[in-house]
Amino acid sequence: MNEVEKRLKEILSYKTIRKIFDALDEGIIIVDRDYNIIFYNNTLTRFEGLESKNVIGKKLLEVFPSLTPEESTIYQVIETGRPIFNRYQQYLNYKGMEIRTLNTTIPIVENGQVLGALEISRDVSEVYALSQKVLELQQKLIGKKPRSINVGLKYSFDSIVGSSKKIREIVEVLKKVAGTTSSVLIYGETGTGKELFAQSIHSESPRKNRPFIAQNCAALPETLLESLLFGTTKGSFTGAEDKPGLFEQADGGTLLLDEINCMGLSLQSKLLRVLQEGVVRRIGATFDIPVDVRIIATTNEKPSELLKSGRLRSDLFYRLSVIYVEIPPLRERPEDIEELVSFFIKKYNAKFGKDVKGVDRQVLNIFREYPWPGNVRELEHVIEGVMNYVDGGYILTGDLKYLSFGSFRDYIEKKPDPAIGVKSRVDEYEKDLILNALRSTGGNITRAAQKLGIKRQSLQYRMKKYGITKEL
Repeated sequence: MNEVEKRLKEILSYKTIRKIFDALDEGIIIVDRDYNIIFYNNTLTRFEGLESKNVIGKKLLEVFPSLTPEESTIYQVIETGRPIFNRYQQYLNYKGMEIRTLNTTIPIVENGQVLGALEISRDVSEVYALSQKVLELQQKLIGKKPRSINVGLKYSFDSIVGSSKKIREIVEVLKKVAGTTSSVLIYGETGTGKELFAQSIHSESPRKNRPFIAQNCAALPETLLESLLFGTTKGSFTGAEDKPGLFEQADGGTLLLDEINCMGLSLQSKLLRVLQEGVVRRIGATFDIPVDVRIIATTNEKPSELLKSGRLRSDLFYRLSVIYVEIPPLRERPEDIEELVSFFIKKYNAKFGKDVKGVDRQVLNIFREYPWPGNVRELEHVIEGVMNYVDGGYILTGDLKYLSFGSFRDYIEKKPDPAIGVKSRVDEYEKDLILNALRSTGGNITRAAQKLGIKRQSLQYRMKKYGITKEL
């Protein structure tokens, strides 16, 4: 290998490397540890409009003054030593020309030390313009008829199912928060119901009769998301028309930015400006439009991890998290499962015209043991799936085998069948009698024992045996 490496070094002279990089469709820039540009190929010259001789030897931010260290992929890679793949970036060069690229940035490391970074850039300006045309055509096809305010708003705090301490505490806090205008950041795993809480805040607020608009930041490419949020000005690109963005449409109301962790850093900086100054500027415009919008943002990744990896601007995080809420995953509140199951059974009884009474005790035990990686949404899907072929009575363990999707099905298949002998049935019946007696006496053990016709000590023994507590 040493001989091969030696021969490779002889072949790959600077002149050869230059020819190879200049022949690529992608732009190549190399920056040293001190952020000096030491290589800049002709492809970058074509779509950034800068001559190599005017760039090499200069500091990165001198050539691209609109970037900040927090927004620059090269800065992030040199500081962290970790590569960044396919990151969208929008910036101005020192001539004021707007550049839109998709970048992959790789650290240059030798002997464990970061010596610089190499960035491969693909010009996406034409793709951006094309996507804008598509968006404009969609707008024309849909028509200019305004949508009804809050047509998709369907949740309030009364919609939140769960009596666990964690959920009730969150509800009480958010009811107080609803009356203010502060920004809210909600963290929760996928399926925990973040939008339910966001809608509840709006429904309880003085803005409840004003627009509530939700936008998933992961659902669209960043170029389209920018136009959707900020709006466009006629002439800003071919076919563009004057069109208000979601900030203007939500004026006086609430804008929910779902999965804010998927928003690029460039767009994050523009969002920060709206939060700080209360104005929005449409793409291509030269003037600001004042807006009064309450921002609620959600993320399915821990903010601490997003800040650590540089995917969330710290200044934006502090602006958004004036009120910060963590929705606990379902596995951390198993006491809510029975209530949720009853709620979903009632929902799908009405929807499917069924008469399912509930779930068997063994099914409920399985539900309590399963970790629910998809949280409440996964539980609802399981109930919906089972109720497609159960018409009435109780859902039994045997009914679960017909499920044909997801990790829950895998869990059921791997789980050994419980012994269903005479003793287990008697134990289950005895446990239900004790639970019913305790519920009817408000958890009073003495009265429950009298009702069951057994001694208090005997009831306590059985409660311990079945893992029953007074807190029912």
